Amino acid sequence: MKYALIGCGRISANHVVAAKNNGLDIVGICDIVHDNMIDKVKKFGLTDETRLYEDYRAMIDELRPELVAVATESGKHAEIALYCINAGCNVIIEKPIALSISDADRIIEAAEKNEVKVCACHQNRFNKSIAKIHEAVEMGRFGRMLYGTANIRWARDHEYYDRAAWRGTWEQDGGALMNQCIHDIDLLRWLMGDEVTEVVGMTDRLKHDYIEAEDLGIALVRFASGAYGIIEGTTDIYPKNLEETLYLFGEKGTVKAGGEAVNIIEEWRFSDYLDEPETVKKECSEIPPNVYGFGHSKLYKDVIDAIVTDRDPLVDAKAGKRAMELVLAIYQSAATGKAVKFPVRDCATLDFKGRFTD
Repeated sequence: MKYALIGCGRISANHVVAAKNNGLDIVGICDIVHDNMIDKVKKFGLTDETRLYEDYRAMIDELRPELVAVATESGKHAEIALYCINAGCNVIIEKPIALSISDADRIIEAAEKNEVKVCACHQNRFNKSIAKIHEAVEMGRFGRMLYGTANIRWARDHEYYDRAAWRGTWEQDGGALMNQCIHDIDLLRWLMGDEVTEVVGMTDRLKHDYIEAEDLGIALVRFASGAYGIIEGTTDIYPKNLEETLYLFGEKGTVKAGGEAVNIIEEWRFSDYLDEPETVKKECSEIPPNVYGFGHSKLYKDVIDAIVTDRDPLVDAKAGKRAMELVLAIYQSAATGKAVKFPVRDCATLDFKGRFTD
């Protein structure tokens, strides 16, 4: 299967490795900074058969890849993805899928019209820990779900933002919730049943006065089931990342996934005693080299199978929209001081430009 990558920045290495692990034919890579492409060629031993482009449109038009990954700055995701989709390409879009509800809807509609598969790159769904928790949810082992919490306590310093001018801007990124915390926001919504009725949120910029967006976000979520969710996300932790932790509490079950990328099961308690907790903790925990985890290769495998068998990917465009929608709802609630009802309509990160500077 012919594959191309657009964007050769921080996360691109995971995409190249995932493509190689799944036997894809890497026919092209693209970046507006030529040296970024050269770095990937050298690091991963790409051959002359992998062509280099600084214009993604030219690459798509000339190579016609079957699968494209979009790993640029967030604000460019929708524009690039729509071009690829309308050219008949299947697409993997790095998170977030877009920065506005309208752009996410356009992606969903274009994918359906062109009959291609679109996947939002929420790779933590493929962690062994998360897969095991999802299995328990599907089996009904929790009984009635009561509430869940997502705690993302990370650190990002001045150097991190200096390395890419788009980071922390409303036009191209958003803040801690949209960039660093959206993976766990996706997991919380997915595992708690997806349907949200309302959210109340507060955001602030406590430490990073050199960015536009928030470095702290706190929210209370009400799910359609009657269960609740609590979100706490920040990039203010001193001096380095502390944890990424997900709790689920049900009438008949309690689970905690922690570690650097919710990759370790730390608590596993169910009234049905179907499995031995210590065995589950041992068999379903991983120690990844960084916060990106091991999920990209599994996500790619799922997308390839979805293309071949003509089914929806596990994390389709609608799932990508749901994660982004919840972040935007928190932003909207924080800005207005009111609860936000779902579904959210006509909202974008740009709506909050000047939020912490006016």
